Amino acid sequence: MSAQFSKVLIANRGEIALRIVRACRDLGLQSVAVYTSAESNADFVRFADDAWLLPGTGAATTYLDMRALIDIAHRSGAQAIHPGYGYLAESPEFARAVTEAGLTWIGPAPDALEALGDKAGARAVAEAVGAPITPGSGRAVKDIEDALAIADSIGYPVAVKAVHGGGGRGFRTAANREDLPTALESASREAVAAFGRGECLLEKQIVRPRHIETQCLADSHGNVVVVSTRDCSLQRRHQKVVEEAPAPFLSDEQNQVLVEASKKILSHVGYVGAATCEFLLGQDGTITFMEANARIQVEHTITEEVTGVDLVAWQLKIARGEQLPSSLPAPRGHAFQFRINAENPANRFIPATGRIVELHEPAGPGIRMDSGVKEGTVVGTDFDPMLAKLIVTGEDREQALARARRALDEYVLQGVATLLPLHRELVRTPAFTTDFSVYTLWLEQEFMPSFSAPQELTAETSPEDTTTDVVVEVDGHRLTVKVPASLTTGGQQTKVKPPRRRKTTRIAANSGDLTAPMQGTIVAVDVQPGDTVNEGDRLAVIEAMKMEQPLTATRTATVSEVCVEAGSAVKSGAPLVKFQ
Repeated sequence: MSAQFSKVLIANRGEIALRIVRACRDLGLQSVAVYTSAESNADFVRFADDAWLLPGTGAATTYLDMRALIDIAHRSGAQAIHPGYGYLAESPEFARAVTEAGLTWIGPAPDALEALGDKAGARAVAEAVGAPITPGSGRAVKDIEDALAIADSIGYPVAVKAVHGGGGRGFRTAANREDLPTALESASREAVAAFGRGECLLEKQIVRPRHIETQCLADSHGNVVVVSTRDCSLQRRHQKVVEEAPAPFLSDEQNQVLVEASKKILSHVGYVGAATCEFLLGQDGTITFMEANARIQVEHTITEEVTGVDLVAWQLKIARGEQLPSSLPAPRGHAFQFRINAENPANRFIPATGRIVELHEPAGPGIRMDSGVKEGTVVGTDFDPMLAKLIVTGEDREQALARARRALDEYVLQGVATLLPLHRELVRTPAFTTDFSVYTLWLEQEFMPSFSAPQELTAETSPEDTTTDVVVEVDGHRLTVKVPASLTTGGQQTKVKPPRRRKTTRIAANSGDLTAPMQGTIVAVDVQPGDTVNEGDRLAVIEAMKMEQPLTATRTATVSEVCVEAGSAVKSGAPLVKFQ
């Protein structure tokens, strides 16, 4: 089904909203942004043709509020809605509400979303068309007793997946029966916070797999095209950190399996729009289907760079009824995407907040920045921690890596901890660059235990405790020397890049207090006064930026006081649990 429209409301925020604004402008369409009060000066708001305020704060009362979004579409005169990714992008209820409101939904039809938009439905479709799948429940589990029975039948370890999850949220693993109740509870709770629904299914966990996916386009005329493959094996907490296209080191036979399975799955449900089919590649070379993402992906950028295909523009053109060409350009060269998230890799990827006080983004041959921030942007806890995406392209993988090293060294972002120090180390690590021995848990299990790269200066780092680079000339030779920051410009910080230094935060300090490592909401408390805990025991769970962070004991101790309860909003450093 196709429709004509000239004005598009973007039901999303940040860099993906800006990406859609630009695609609309390229096609001569008008764009309407929606935003919260904290985002009033963001680029996606300023560059849109029109912008309307969402009155709430967190996701539930803003970008997950279907009625408010549709109401603004009508009031602004938009005839279509583009959901971006995350939030309501894969909600059949929202897609149906949009079409019933007389608007064009830029995405697959509600029936296709119901068939593929959740993991249980996608698995059933894959099984129906003969695509390879892993043993699992095939449906949402009813309760923990049901989950335990299924896990016993398929064997441990198992993966717990939120049926309506995505982006790694609502995904946990359980190595044994004892781990499963906590994994199921946590996955469900995180999925409710991010997507509004918490049903979960179980699958047999494949040990040490690569994560491979196909970027697909399908039009309303029955054409399905696989544009390229991608590898997304560098992950933490099952959320991608680095992606590359095309997926390296695949045989022709493996490529053929990926392409054929993807086309069959999408054709079976009459899919229309952009989609990604995700697979696991086992160490023995076996490919198994994992899920389908019925939307544009965060990492669509690298497929665009190696093919020259504007995937977001094609979403809009397909929604207007345009037909895909008989063939699209074959991938040429190689591209990487680095997610610049507000997270502290030196402290277990805890989400970071603060104000960006200095920002210099890289440029030059092969460099693309998809950014949602600028100097002065305040990073809070209400939304996803992704700030920007650095995309690097080269004639081959080796050149793309060389350009990535250069671009990451140029990149300056101060005031908020980010993944930049981690990225700089990864592009110099043989396991990733040359040996390519990575797998989906490699980053967490093998790389991070020895990761020692310092974090960038953040708002929490005292300038008096740092040094500053000062440029001097000796006999015409330009030199850089380090002096205490308090000695420069009369005690005022100069706007130069400070040295990278590591700042470690212990969850339970020797003082005996468990304090909040970040601003957020307490979603679970596992102890009470009088309990004795050992090192590694979970004490509480804090949620920020739609991600849960378990807080564990660092030593054996006895609880004397619990200062919070589930639902408490806390600031960084607030006492949570006290010990005798």
